[in-house]
Amino acid sequence: MLGVMSQWLTLSRAAHLLGISRVALQKRIRDGELPSFDGMVTVDDVQRAWPQLDLDESGSFEKTRAIREDAFARRLRERVLPTQEALAQRLFAQGQELAELQRTLTRYHTLLEALRARLDAAPPPVAADLAQLLDEGLARALSAPAPGEDVVALDAMLRVMSAHVTVKPSGREFFVEGSETLLKAALRAGLSPNYGCGNGVCGLCKARVVAGETRSVAPSDYRFSEAEKAQDHVLMCACTALSSDLVLEVLEAGAPEDIPEQRIVAKLRRIDTLSADVMRLHLQTPRSNRLRFLAGQRVTLGIRAGVGDGSDVHGEFSVASCPCDDRNLIFHVSRHDRRAASADFSACLFDGRIRIADDVSVWGPWGSFVLENTSPRPLVFIAVEDGFAPINSLIEHAIAVDAAESITLYWASAQPGGQYLPNQCRAWAEALDEFSYRALGVDELPAVLAANTALAQSDVYLAGAAPSIDAIATALLAAGMPPARLHVEAW
Repeated sequence: MLGVMSQWLTLSRAAHLLGISRVALQKRIRDGELPSFDGMVTVDDVQRAWPQLDLDESGSFEKTRAIREDAFARRLRERVLPTQEALAQRLFAQGQELAELQRTLTRYHTLLEALRARLDAAPPPVAADLAQLLDEGLARALSAPAPGEDVVALDAMLRVMSAHVTVKPSGREFFVEGSETLLKAALRAGLSPNYGCGNGVCGLCKARVVAGETRSVAPSDYRFSEAEKAQDHVLMCACTALSSDLVLEVLEAGAPEDIPEQRIVAKLRRIDTLSADVMRLHLQTPRSNRLRFLAGQRVTLGIRAGVGDGSDVHGEFSVASCPCDDRNLIFHVSRHDRRAASADFSACLFDGRIRIADDVSVWGPWGSFVLENTSPRPLVFIAVEDGFAPINSLIEHAIAVDAAESITLYWASAQPGGQYLPNQCRAWAEALDEFSYRALGVDELPAVLAANTALAQSDVYLAGAAPSIDAIATALLAAGMPPARLHVEAW
């Protein structure tokens, strides 16, 4: 039974307060450094586990300080602050909690006064000793600050500023910042809810409110049935959280077969040269027709490039970006793509026949090279040459959902400097405590993998051209890697 006088926090709330990942918090629990009960921890235990916690330096405190200093900035109000209605609702809820706490303290005070009267009337010396013990205990309790009171105060502040959402039946959680929609917040946190237009028309992002309240923040043309109204259904793309704690029943995609095939016409917004042999394409979809996909999947790109009789040129490429930003799609296109389905598209790009502002058809998604979100094992990513594109998407998604307590990236290339995004990989390693990155030559990779004794206990994701990838996969399996933990994307 939870202690009456303890302040309890869910793991997501505690991680939010500390500015660390939920996975890192769970590791401390598994290591016996932080007690927990039924998925919750006490404020006192958090304070003891992090005795040097400086709230002035925490990301959460920085956010509240920015809000306090810039509270009247229009942009900050729109992006960080909840609506006035949400603020009022959450403050009212906290006021009710405070009133109940005051009533509880009043009852304790009455009990103590009655105990004091009984002790005064009792014969000494036992009564005198008990009275002295009571006085000294009350003096200590009233004079010394309660352990973890700073954490409690910050948690109360964050409950007003950001809403905590629990998704049923998966049990996954995310936070809604400011007045962002439930759909945007869920995608940002790496969830895969069912949705379509994202514009309040199709109704695919319907969710049932199990507990808490929501508020509409965007127009919607979708008409709920009477049964849906009675069951408290809302559109995630049109609503935000009103209460500080919200429970939603949501249909989520758990596997590639849950994602429908889509056809979208996107606009080519930018072309960047990453190396002499690799270009990055940035496509942007219409606001009302975004691409729904899982990290690591592929799509078919098509464009009318004026080749021969003017017919469309197609190519199949992995999406290199995270599904959390479904409008902005990134692709890494290699000059030496040997796939028959992609070579013509690549040639048109490097010949200058594909230009910024061109319309590009997007058809898909395809493939099952996706993360197992329920696996608690460490993640090891192995990219060979331009196999980094789907790996990039998987890593961004893994970081967004706290998918593993550690991430290791090996990127092998036959050419020195063939890792065309080295700064990004180093930035991940510098920013994340449990992220390691190593750039290798293709010839070095087998020996490095053989020396990694933790591979058999990890989930391994391997991507690149088929000849070299097949040899690596065969070697890993021969070394004892369980086939179910080895995921391969070869072309």
